[in-house]
Amino acid sequence: MPQLPFKVHELTVGQLSARSGAAVSALHFYESKGLISSTRTAGNQRRYTRDALRRVAFVRAAQRVGIPLAVIRDALAELPDERTPNRDDWARLSEVWRTELDERISQLVELRDRLTDCIGCGCLSLQTCALSNPYDKLGEQGAGARRLRVDRVGGPSAARGTDG
Repeated sequence: MPQLPFKVHELTVGQLSARSGAAVSALHFYESKGLISSTRTAGNQRRYTRDALRRVAFVRAAQRVGIPLAVIRDALAELPDERTPNRDDWARLSEVWRTELDERISQLVELRDRLTDCIGCGCLSLQTCALSNPYDKLGEQGAGARRLRVDRVGGPSAARGTDG
């Protein structure tokens, strides 16, 4: 990993990429999503302050555990004066995210178990498969668009296709 001279206070996008391990395109994307920010030189080149390294590390660590970028952006926006996240910030946020991750893990385990059952039975039926449409309450009434078959008060019946 290339080292920067201590006196360098601003990084080019290439330097930030080399130091953070994130692709230049990823850094541009992070900037477009409000996760990091840059200033522009007179020649319109991006310059990042050194604290962008920590913000990129924070973003990448959160992404690795499955936190959506919008959630990461909101977490960074809550920091006072948009400062760089520190160890305490990570501890606080990771505790909140842990609950969400535990819930997601439970959902994935349930999905995995249903997948095993589905493959085991071999039905792959859209009418009875809990994997294809697990919470389809209207599907219990049969196939088709159920909501369109409700008669409107004083209006035509969508199910019969009549004019009234």
